[in-house]
Amino acid sequence: MVYNYYFALASQKFLLNEEPLEEILRERTEYYQSKNKNIDFWLVLNPNFINFSKLDINSSNVSNSCAAIISLDKNFIQWLKLRMGFIMIGEFTSTSIFLPTS
Repeated sequence: MVYNYYFALASQKFLLNEEPLEEILRERTEYYQSKNKNIDFWLVLNPNFINFSKLDINSSNVSNSCAAIISLDKNFIQWLKLRMGFIMIGEFTSTSIFLPTS
């Protein structure tokens, strides 16, 4: 089985300090709970699975201090892009289910 993942990527400073990310994710979690839907998004600091060489950014600095929200829901990631603006979005596929490491 192949899983399609979508991500929103920004610097940790922007995503964690300049945007109301906690509120956004809390509201999303409450929405999922009200619909009895499993959580399909994760916040990952310094993700090592994103190929920065394929993104149109200066990877030397961003890859060491970035954060990503990963989801199986493309519409959620596109909504985040509209909501926050200064983030990059992308996608990747994997043959395994994404489980963030602690």
